[in-house]
Amino acid sequence: MDSESSRSVDDAVSRLKDVPGGLLPILHAIQDDLGYVPQESVPVIAKALNLSRAEVHGVVSFYHHFRTAKPGRHVLQVCRAEACQSMGADKLAAHVRERLGIDFHETTADGNLTLEPVYCLGNCACAPSVMLDGEPQGRMTAERLEALIASVGAAR
Repeated sequence: MDSESSRSVDDAVSRLKDVPGGLLPILHAIQDDLGYVPQESVPVIAKALNLSRAEVHGVVSFYHHFRTAKPGRHVLQVCRAEACQSMGADKLAAHVRERLGIDFHETTADGNLTLEPVYCLGNCACAPSVMLDGEPQGRMTAERLEALIASVGAAR
């Protein structure tokens, strides 16, 4: 773990280790700061909270929200929940995977865009929905998705 990541982990652990149920707040703080939870942080967190490494790893791997690898400069999340599926999200997901040449949990070769599934953006009335860099977008079509991808510089 590089020194910036180590400082971020140490800061989150020292600020939040005494909070009841502090594991999730610590993991969120690290991911908010670094964009992911480095594997090397697991033993540090486990020791501070008197948990096993397996317990910490289990929480990180259980929740789809947490990443264990550094994401691309931009993160595109495609909603995979039922409302979005019923409105065509499966076709949209297939389109974006083919368009970018990557699958979910992967990053384009240029490091520009990471594609992730998300299991409800709370935007069901505007399905299908995606979220780009934390900004939800509803009533998504393949054409609108192309424009969104182009807006962050993804090459065709």
